[in-house]
Amino acid sequence: MDEFLRLSAETARFTYGAPRAFTFGDDGRLLWFLRSTGPTDPFDSLWVLDTATGTESRLADPRALCPEPGELPVAERRLRERIRLVAAGIGSYALSGDGRSAVFALYGRLYGVSCDGAGQRPGAAPEEIPAAGPVFDPRSNADGSRTAYVTADALHTAPGGRISPDDGARWGVAEFAAAEELGRARGHWWSPDGQALLAARVDESALQRRWFADPARPELPAEDFAYPEAGGPNADVQLWVLGPAGTRVRLDWDAEAYPYVSEAGWESYDEILLTVQDRLQQCVLLLSADPATGRTRELSRTTHAQWVDPMVPGTPARLPDGRMLTAADTPAGAARGLAVDGRPLTGEGIQIRRVAGVHEGGLLVEAGLRDPSEQQVLLLDPATGEPRPVADGPGVHTVTASAGALLLTCADADGIRRTVRTADGRELTPGDLSAPLPYRVVPVLERVTEHGVPTALVLPRGHVPGRRLPVLVDGYGGPGYQDVSAEPRRWQAKQWWADQGFAVVSIDNRGTPYVSPAFTHAMYRGFSEVTLDDQVAALQALGARHPDLDLGRVGVRGWSYGGYLSALAVLRRPDVFHAAAAGAAPTDFRQYDTAYTERYLGLPQEHPEVYERDSLIPDAPKLTRPLLLVTGLADDNVHPSHTLRLSQALTDAGRPHQLLALPGVTHMTPGGTREKVMALELEFFRRELGR
Repeated sequence: MDEFLRLSAETARFTYGAPRAFTFGDDGRLLWFLRSTGPTDPFDSLWVLDTATGTESRLADPRALCPEPGELPVAERRLRERIRLVAAGIGSYALSGDGRSAVFALYGRLYGVSCDGAGQRPGAAPEEIPAAGPVFDPRSNADGSRTAYVTADALHTAPGGRISPDDGARWGVAEFAAAEELGRARGHWWSPDGQALLAARVDESALQRRWFADPARPELPAEDFAYPEAGGPNADVQLWVLGPAGTRVRLDWDAEAYPYVSEAGWESYDEILLTVQDRLQQCVLLLSADPATGRTRELSRTTHAQWVDPMVPGTPARLPDGRMLTAADTPAGAARGLAVDGRPLTGEGIQIRRVAGVHEGGLLVEAGLRDPSEQQVLLLDPATGEPRPVADGPGVHTVTASAGALLLTCADADGIRRTVRTADGRELTPGDLSAPLPYRVVPVLERVTEHGVPTALVLPRGHVPGRRLPVLVDGYGGPGYQDVSAEPRRWQAKQWWADQGFAVVSIDNRGTPYVSPAFTHAMYRGFSEVTLDDQVAALQALGARHPDLDLGRVGVRGWSYGGYLSALAVLRRPDVFHAAAAGAAPTDFRQYDTAYTERYLGLPQEHPEVYERDSLIPDAPKLTRPLLLVTGLADDNVHPSHTLRLSQALTDAGRPHQLLALPGVTHMTPGGTREKVMALELEFFRRELGR
């Protein structure tokens, strides 16, 4: 590998050494976070920043606690895949109610550590807490006196023991659909008084099993897990209150009509709030539950004829004054907004992306005011919706808030900067030990076609106008992910590709987020047509504006949905796309998961023509362009069978292609795999595009 690829692999794409997983504690005085010791150190330690003194203290070093890294529990390994966590060491932690102590798991062992508000107490060190088995997802109660954790799919407390029944179900965990598609990665919650636990009971017995075997290690047994395939059964998810002395109360809602639990937690000792969705995610309910009886009542209802877009975290919610905050699109779908008790609060000038909480009496939100590639932090007047900028300017701004303190992050072409603003007006900067980004990239951003499709163009550094360049379309194109963004890390690899002699183009076709609800919902009941039509139209529009783009030599690459787009492009539009590298492509959405696929395409039993139209398998005999297929053989998100079935169909049709199967590699392609694949893709595109 060349120098950039080597550095990208060694630094996990420039993330090692960067602080992450921030949580305020002790009424905003402490800022807890995870960070490794430098740009090539993969092992995250637990740190705390004392905002009163500005002092950072490392509270737990994974290599001191476990000099020989062990095996992760299977549940943790799979959750790390769900949340795309590549760092080693301490993957996550949970604070006590007062925010002065934390618990965490390390290779299945359970630890607790405390902080007195001025750094680590003299002589204090993490203490190992005895557990019944390999620990997953520990959670501390309000005063830190008890810890709940999962081992062998059973919920335990320490001190105490097993508290979930032995009934064949999984307790205290999030099922695949919740963790991968609905944004809920946890399955148990302490009551405010620390006496009871709200726990998810997950019965996966009706699901089919997916199997993985490592062909490079045939002596090892295959591994399997339950997978909810489109049109098939979902996990049966229940919520139970497990109280003192073995009491158990099941929360009662119409789970047959609303099977998805996307959020849950205690509002007070005598109230639980939960958010549930119907299977097609066209109706979202916020429910209040009585933990003593399990009875629920509806607080708010959000509906949409296509789907309720899940891209507004923080809604639905109850405001401190008791009013209900919900997401609400403006008329004709021009903007994603907010409503309070059903009354619109924001208009077409603000695209709400996340509600971060209440601050100084206002609603703290992340929103788009200008170009979709940027994001601002605003404080909204809860009565009028009038916005006041908290973090503005070019770039992508995000926020974490607690007790009057803010952590603001700004990402732009000059890098990533984090600032803590304390309640008394001081500013602090958490240390960032990651490697500097190699390139300062300012892509050419343009909105093209009658749909205003966002595009970005990156040219080689030192490009001489008039020199024609082969084009590489490098993107995603699917729901839930925005390619054209001012966040700087995502442009590093694109600049590397450009410096290899390509004009690199990224296109956020209709169906991708953050332009408008109508733009996103244009993909309803069909991926392939909208995706490909917009990609072709936008590419041709850019070619007309930039004559140095040689549209007679166009390659396309991508991973996951981007892999689907790449294969789709050469199969159906060989007149436009001349070579493709398709990684981890979901080639037939009848074999993809329920919560994602059915949200956009409906049930395959009811709309078989939609699934047939979006499948790549029938297109195999049409291949006339070079196609490189790549798959990780341990990918539990897009199972390798997707790629292998397309390869088999191509072989049966006598269509030459290349297949790169990567033993032991997951969907995240960690450990430098992505960079090694990029080097092979470079050889492929240079050969096939005449570069």
